[in-house]
Order: sequence, then structure tokens, then C-alpha cells
Amino acid sequence: MDPLNASPSAEALLDAPGAPVVVLDDVQLAFDEKVVLRRVSFTLLRGHTTIILGASGSGKSTILKILTGLLPSDGGAVWVNGARVDQLSEQELMPVRGDLGMIFQEGALFDSLTVRENVGYKLYEELHVPIDEADRRVEEVLGFIGLAEHIDKMPSELSGGQRRRVAIARAMAFRPKIMLYDEATTGLDPITATTVDDEIIKLRDLESVSSIVVTHQLRDAFYVAERMAVRDPDGRVRIVPADPEKVRQTAFIMLKDGLICFEGDADALRASTDPYLRTFLS
Repeated sequence: MDPLNASPSAEALLDAPGAPVVVLDDVQLAFDEKVVLRRVSFTLLRGHTTIILGASGSGKSTILKILTGLLPSDGGAVWVNGARVDQLSEQELMPVRGDLGMIFQEGALFDSLTVRENVGYKLYEELHVPIDEADRRVEEVLGFIGLAEHIDKMPSELSGGQRRRVAIARAMAFRPKIMLYDEATTGLDPITATTVDDEIIKLRDLESVSSIVVTHQLRDAFYVAERMAVRDPDGRVRIVPADPEKVRQTAFIMLKDGLICFEGDADALRASTDPYLRTFLS
């Protein structure tokens, strides 16, 4: 029996804290003679973060495409919120994708639309949410990421970091429970990248969003793993060093030649004596 079979009891388990929201089991993919993924397995728990590291071409972004159903795997099983993604039709995938927020490397904003229109696009055009309600949600999420004053600007008027944060706001506007970040800080300077990292942390800790972060930026990976967001009584949000239990809720996965060559927390990654990992970390 599938461990995530959508029975009433399983649905209750999926809503529980620490329940599995993403499961990859022996996933394989090859393009002709080139093997991209070899029997990849991991689990993401609700409210936790998995950070996928690896060199270019190691299959990091491919995993996100498989999770969203954009790319079929050659073997294995893929579950997202209890749905067996690799067995669903395109129509059946739509509800699953409705619970996935995707952040692309360049933000992928519509250049001809304002920030308001970009953030609310899915609400306005796909979900047909009433305008007043959609506008309130857009203003809410832009306030959450600290860009409310830019609501009527065009993307060309924003910095690179601001565009990435608007992309995060667009993804969170329809309240997905899982966020997928594909090299969200690549090409940004360290200070600007930190503003994007802070939004990833805030969504995880204040909105209980589960996250998969694909990156080759070690500084950002460790920052996300070792910081947490707290809300003061006055409503102010601060990013502070995470306690040990919180740090352990972020799992690192290292891909090499289509295989997972490491899986563990930040401390275990730093302590690894594996020559490949040492070279990557240095």
C-alpha cells in the first residue's frame, strides 16, 4: 500500500506538523545516453527545508521540473501532498501545481505589467478572484516582503534583488504550502542575496511553508539553514541565529553524477571528510 494513499486518515496525517509533503523514491531520468538522475530518494517534511547542492548539470533543477510534472521521470515514484505526481494526467496535475510556488533564477516577471499586476496575475487571470479581494492580497504580500511602496512600478524600475522578491510575492500570493526556489540568488551581490534569503526564511518560519532550495551558493545555503525569523510583540520581524533544533530542520542534499552523495544537516556537511565535498565546500 502507498504510504501516502489519499484515504481520510492519510489526509489527516498530511496536515499534521512534520508530515511528508514531498517524497521522491528511486527516481531516475536519462536523456538518450546521458543519465541525469540515478535512483534519487528523499523526503521533505511539512515546515522544513531541503537544500539541493551540486555542480552545474548535476540534476538539481531537473528535480524541480519532475516535482511540478513538467518533466516525466523514467522510473521511481514522486508524491506531492499525497498525490502520485508521476501517474497524473496534465489535467490532474493542476490542483497539485496550485499548491506549489516556483521561483525561477531570473524572477521571470512580465516586463509589460506593473508590480501589482505581476504579483496578482494568477489571482486576476487564472483564479478569477474578485478585484478588491485580489488587490488586498497583493498589498498584503508586498507588505510582507517590504516592497509595498513599489506596487505601481514596472519591473525595469526595480533592482535585481527587488525583482526576485517580487517573484517570491507573486508565488506566495495564492498561498501555496510548498515553495520551490531555483537558484533564486544567482547573480546577486551578497547583500542583495541576503534580502532574498530573508524572505525564504520568513515564509518558512512565519507562514509554515515547506521549501526546496536549489543552489550552488554555499553562503546562501548555510544562511538559510542557520537563521530563523521571529515576530516581536510590536509586529516587527527579525532574522536571528536559529536554535539547534531549527537548524536540524534543514536538510542538505549534494548531487554528483546523478546520485545523492551526501544527505544531512549543516553540521554534518561541514564535518564531512569526503574529498568531493571538501573540494565543493572550499
